[in-house]
Amino acid sequence: MKTGIDQLKQDNAQYLFHPMAHPQAMQKTKPDIIARGEGCWIWDIDGHKMIDGVAGLWSSNLGHSNKRVRDAIVAQLDELPFYNTFRGTTHPRAIELSARVVKMMQPDGVGAVMFGNSGSDAVEGALKIARQYWKVLGQPERTKFISLKQGYHGVHFGGMSVNGLANIRRAYEPLMPGCFHVDSPWLYRNAYTQDPEELGRICAGLLEREIQFQGADTVAAFIAEPVQGSAGVIVPPPNFWPLVREVCERHKVLLIADEVVTGFGRSGAMFGTRLWGTTADIWCLAKGISSGYVPLGATALSKKVADAFLADTAGLGTVAHGYTYSGHPVAAAAALATLDELEEKDVVGNVARVGAHFQERMAQFERKFSFVGNVRGVGLMTGIEMVTDKAKRTPQPRSSDIPARVAREAYQRGAMVRISGPNMILSPPLVITREEVDHLVDILEASYAAVDKAL
Repeated sequence: MKTGIDQLKQDNAQYLFHPMAHPQAMQKTKPDIIARGEGCWIWDIDGHKMIDGVAGLWSSNLGHSNKRVRDAIVAQLDELPFYNTFRGTTHPRAIELSARVVKMMQPDGVGAVMFGNSGSDAVEGALKIARQYWKVLGQPERTKFISLKQGYHGVHFGGMSVNGLANIRRAYEPLMPGCFHVDSPWLYRNAYTQDPEELGRICAGLLEREIQFQGADTVAAFIAEPVQGSAGVIVPPPNFWPLVREVCERHKVLLIADEVVTGFGRSGAMFGTRLWGTTADIWCLAKGISSGYVPLGATALSKKVADAFLADTAGLGTVAHGYTYSGHPVAAAAALATLDELEEKDVVGNVARVGAHFQERMAQFERKFSFVGNVRGVGLMTGIEMVTDKAKRTPQPRSSDIPARVAREAYQRGAMVRISGPNMILSPPLVITREEVDHLVDILEASYAAVDKAL
């Protein structure tokens, strides 16, 4: 029996601790209850219709209620709702999806894949495999990880340890030892230069200096997002990733690309590493792989890494990692249908075309509104940083209610957006049309204008 609307509103936040939120705050200001979705649109429990400016959470890339994915899920439930992929058993969908992902990523040099249930799982798998890889090769002292400040890599202890966001780390410290951070190539906020090419060289140089300081023979891997999503969509200079690839190769350090957000088209390229014209040694994938319909994560291994495990004769290559639901048949079926949709409907091409229009319109917010300091993005991912002083680039403090006021104005006008600190983060479904983008941006313009006028 379905719970009535009044009871749902009464129970809202009473029994559930919400991610990334204080339970007191959730009880004081109840979370919005989203009850239905179709295409790029969602409805709250009172029937209020909105365009989904966040795709659930970077995830609903094909929009809501995609029939092909829905039918694949139902068919799999009828055929085999669950079986494990631990040693000795598997099932057809896990075999098909593993082959599909590896063949899809063969141009990137991928040789094998491991499945989990989320982006955090994918990162955890990547970190563990990176350490194990060096043990298999007889270099057990390579245990350290280097990552970027402002980077987000999930919420497992390994992922938090390489996270570069202090507000996520602090409550759970001390974290895993052997993790170090270097400055991000953040053009709007850095202590070095406002020249993008120079900043790319400087930040790649900082990585190299840290590797040398730690001792290259003690460093397992460098992990980074091709575009830093949760920090407010920090887009690196085009030369940064190619230079990082050179640094890692020079010092024989593995490069892990955290593509939980950028994987499967979000940036306008199928993968973020392809956007920057380079490759990684390990990729962390989730969200878009199943369009959020069923939880799924994947860790893709380059042929170089996979071959090291396959060639192992000492027993060190046994993968003592995995989850009960790794390669879950329903999740795998959803992913296979998602990949069919991505390829057959040229979804990534849509991101490139519609995303260019989206970025062009959003960029105008910097000059239009007094408290918008910086707009940055690529493809269908955009961050709007709100400030108290444009000249000094002083960010809105976390205590400020201005970002939340803008978000509430947008909600009331029919758009769901996401606020993180002083940033509004936008990540609509990848199937959004130009007309729907214009509708979203029109609402945002009116919302920022309303708050600007009140200030």
